[in-house]
Amino acid sequence: MAWQLPSPRIRELIREGARIALNAGPEWIDELDRSTVSANPAIANDPVLAKVVKRANRANLVHWAAANMRDPGAPVPANLGGEPLRMARDLVRRGLDALALDVYRIGQYMAWRLWMEIAFDLTSDPQELRELLDVSARSVNEFIEATLAGIAAQVQLEHDELTRGTHAERLEVVGLILDGAPIARERAETRLGYPLNLAHTAAIVWSDELDGDHSNLDRATDAFSHAVGSVQPLTVVASAASRWVWLAEASGLDIDTVEQAMDCAPGARIAIGTTASGTEGFRRSHLEALTTQRTLARLQSDQRVAFFSDVQMVALITQNPEAAREFITSTLGELEAASPELQATLLTFINEQCNASRAAKRLYTHRNTLLRRIESAQRLLPRPLTHTSVHVAVALEALQWHGSKIGKLSSPTNHDDGVPA
Repeated sequence: MAWQLPSPRIRELIREGARIALNAGPEWIDELDRSTVSANPAIANDPVLAKVVKRANRANLVHWAAANMRDPGAPVPANLGGEPLRMARDLVRRGLDALALDVYRIGQYMAWRLWMEIAFDLTSDPQELRELLDVSARSVNEFIEATLAGIAAQVQLEHDELTRGTHAERLEVVGLILDGAPIARERAETRLGYPLNLAHTAAIVWSDELDGDHSNLDRATDAFSHAVGSVQPLTVVASAASRWVWLAEASGLDIDTVEQAMDCAPGARIAIGTTASGTEGFRRSHLEALTTQRTLARLQSDQRVAFFSDVQMVALITQNPEAAREFITSTLGELEAASPELQATLLTFINEQCNASRAAKRLYTHRNTLLRRIESAQRLLPRPLTHTSVHVAVALEALQWHGSKIGKLSSPTNHDDGVPA
């Protein structure tokens, strides 16, 4: 059926509606993101993959709306730009390419809800509204179909490279292990080229920047593996901007060593699980690293290096961000807005069992100086520290992972001593 442009009046309404859609409020964008990301746990649980999907959402919305600003009511060409293609390629790498259809359909549904709200605000004339919605529905549907077809064709050209390489085979086996599928250990070891009967430490190396060259992630992965003395590392490319790593029998795993290793790769970040043995340890350590990465993303933390043992408690209490914020505010009072140094001093003091001498030694400061800071911090608390030290410590631990609100403790420390680095 040949495409016919709508009447001048409807074209005028479409152009105005497209202008409004291009300036949609953050609440609606957040709802769009939540709906598409939560469509599958594989996306929701991976901050990098979730970010890729969100970027594709925005790219498609802008593409359709901008086209209707330029030529209202005309057919909108497929969006074969960088964001949709990146999403498709990353989903293919993970064996999740079938999810692309779900992501687009959910995005289409959410966008249509927004468009109907816009349309009913633009006109109350039944005839105009009928024509406006009819033209728009056809436009959106054909745009989505054309985009899906175009992306599928381009990805198919790269399918062999994306799915038949060494990393793709490793990722397939790793996926079976992580899902608890019944795969024989000997067969998995042969396909991975990695022993599963040893002690494993899993890590996720990623970048918040989705564009550009990601060779820095490979440098970071190699430097990390070498620095901690792994007998045999395993690396798979989970997406363009993330790497999954397992180290067998790693040693020297402390915060300073890892941070020094990461210096060679600006922009790279790393989340590290605890060490555990066997196939179940392989799985558990990775899930811990994933929880760590997800916690940093949820709290918008800028920490480049994070261990699961450091964020485990924070991950639990911040699963409900609003409740966590209320807990921090009610527990810390004015201390929440105090300097990072003052917060770090009080946290160290509590972690040293309120022993001023040990805390002063830990912070490389004079005992009297530390006592003055502790006194200042206590004056800012809404309740006496003697009755709330555990709650205050938990609140400060949580606060330190929120962006850059609290500074890292100033003294170098081995990760195994149990004190946050």
